[in-house]
Amino acid sequence: MSGAVLVALAAAIGNFLQGWDNATIAGSILYIKREFKLESEPTIEGLIVAMSLIGATVVTTCSGSLSDWLGRRPMLIISSLLYFLSSLVMLWSPTVYILLFARLLDGLGIGLAVTLVPLYISETAPTEIRGLLNTLPQFTGSAGMFFSYCMVFAMSLTNAPSWRLMLGVLSIPSLIYFALTLFFLPESPRWLVSKGRMLEAKKVLQRLRGREDVTGEMALLVEGLGVGGDTAIEEYIIGPANEFSNAEDPSAANEQIKLYGTAEGLSWIAKPVTGQSSIGLLSRKGSIIANPSGLVDPLVKLFGSVHEKFTETGSMRGSALFPHFGSMFSVGGNQLRNEDWDEESAAKEGDDYVSDAAADDSDDNLQSPLISRQATSVDRDMAAPTQGSMRQGSLVQGEASGNTGIGGGWKLAWKWSEKDGVVKRIYLHEEGGPGSRRGSLISLPGGDAPTLTDGEIVQAAALVSQSALYNKELMHQQPVGPAMIHPSETAAKGPSWSDLFEPGVKHALIVGVGIQILQQFSGINGVLYYTPQILEQAGVGYLLSNLGLGSTSASFLISCVTTLLMLPCIAVAMRLMDISGRRTLLLTTIPVLIVALLILVVGSLVEFNSSVNAFISTLSVIVYFCCFVMGFGPIPNILCSEIFPTRIRGLCIAICALTFWICDIIVTYSLPVMLNSVGLGGVFGMYAIVCIIAWVFVFLKVPETKGMPLEVITEFFSVGAKQAEAVSGS
Repeated sequence: MSGAVLVALAAAIGNFLQGWDNATIAGSILYIKREFKLESEPTIEGLIVAMSLIGATVVTTCSGSLSDWLGRRPMLIISSLLYFLSSLVMLWSPTVYILLFARLLDGLGIGLAVTLVPLYISETAPTEIRGLLNTLPQFTGSAGMFFSYCMVFAMSLTNAPSWRLMLGVLSIPSLIYFALTLFFLPESPRWLVSKGRMLEAKKVLQRLRGREDVTGEMALLVEGLGVGGDTAIEEYIIGPANEFSNAEDPSAANEQIKLYGTAEGLSWIAKPVTGQSSIGLLSRKGSIIANPSGLVDPLVKLFGSVHEKFTETGSMRGSALFPHFGSMFSVGGNQLRNEDWDEESAAKEGDDYVSDAAADDSDDNLQSPLISRQATSVDRDMAAPTQGSMRQGSLVQGEASGNTGIGGGWKLAWKWSEKDGVVKRIYLHEEGGPGSRRGSLISLPGGDAPTLTDGEIVQAAALVSQSALYNKELMHQQPVGPAMIHPSETAAKGPSWSDLFEPGVKHALIVGVGIQILQQFSGINGVLYYTPQILEQAGVGYLLSNLGLGSTSASFLISCVTTLLMLPCIAVAMRLMDISGRRTLLLTTIPVLIVALLILVVGSLVEFNSSVNAFISTLSVIVYFCCFVMGFGPIPNILCSEIFPTRIRGLCIAICALTFWICDIIVTYSLPVMLNSVGLGGVFGMYAIVCIIAWVFVFLKVPETKGMPLEVITEFFSVGAKQAEAVSGS
């Protein structure tokens, strides 16, 4: 996975530049005020800082649609150019108005980077380490702040510190970022699939994953193009075909879904469990609807049940039961051929073809990434199916055992109803531990479960919904297979505002927008921008007077130490993000934020001597920052990049980012006025109240998304939204 890690690191440099800019303006504003005589004009002072936020807000209104149209990578390239241009203008800046214009350009670059970097990393990262990699922007942002504060501190010790030089140094790392975005970063594979550019997407995935076989993930990306639809949670008993006893009920065979393992001639059967199951997710879903309790969102409970039931040791990881189970179907008989699966390809699928893995890099060799005409040994013993029927085959072109793992222990499969021609996708995940895999006689109490004798079995939960490649209206237009259409037909639909009103999308927007509002009104960006002034007002000069430093230089030094301490805290959060999870980190760190803020309030109200007051204020600010960057800092952006469907992900993230920047402007612009009116204690008291509200919101509304493919998360939101409607309507 080194390819994905390096790509994430390169993309996260955009946040390094944002952190550098935040710290630099926080330090240089002291000198800008002196040169332009702004001590008596707090409005202009606030505008200098807030102008970048205004620029970020403006560009965010169109960043989502632009990234869906042009791609993620071109927008990151534009961001790096804006960073570079703005730094040159700030280096020049003869008047305050030119400086305001430069800050506006800088804000445009910041807005693109902050909005699209988490999105880009989520779309390129493997499921198992997506949380870790998406915490990198927080780490690089804090690293940028640290190096910037070190520079500002060093320059503050000179006789004539130059704020223009402080701001202009940004041009150096921005050039490096430009080179990386132009020559190193690939386009997001999910965006490529959404445009029907299948071969390019496959090549990028092979580079990111470091392996040739990415068939399962390619299929997942195509299926992720769908928005909405009816999703059902089902449970299956899966085992060898010859272990299912259907003699007493021949009709039960119609309910079975055939899967294929790597052993030649061995088939596997998935049989739905009906009635009251004892194995978990299905019965848990039913109990949530039947017995809604408390104020906790049913969606939160549903996600929680997933993580309770899916143990780390019992997840279809491919080593035990299904090392490589193939697709449930391939094009057979006289089915239509010569389908072009890449909109830019002239490839034709015929009787004689070469697999992608063995082909050269030409688009002329592109084959169907999902459906192969290569039959398994079982198929060769079967009569050739008639036109319009399905036969069991391989998911990997030219291979009889393609890996359909999609990350986090999930498997992607399909089932086809010959009666009505409907294709449904199935996201499978094993329930229970490895001890449930083998038994001499298995039956589930209270359910219509098959009897298995002396065989290897798995209890699996399944998310079942209509395949994105199925479109009833287009079936007469030369389908690729039975009820299957081209990925480009699905991709051509593009994002639509009407998709925002799908129940699952609406539910996700409530979570995303809500957590962004609460994050900003917890005051972090306002505190970051004005940390030197806050610490100076708190009296840090007394704390460092023995070093012979002035209060301004001392506050810069404290800021250096604060941001340095953030880095190991973020490193811990990176480790825990995919272990403890996003929700757990939020519920753990927000109470610490509340305590730190309340201590600041007490310190401002109770009369201590100068040294004690400086110590309490400094320690509380450091604790606040360190805990913030472990939870409330990175997780809102991580969640927003995970919970929306691929086709409208850019649009939804733009809505969340627009909320972020509007709230950021309000907090940052109002902070100088608030400090003058209610003082430091009053400001932090307000932030503490917001943090209390935020903890309640997270507890009631924010689900756990660790270890789940993006497409599976959106399916759960669809199911959970319908559950919530059922609960509210009952």
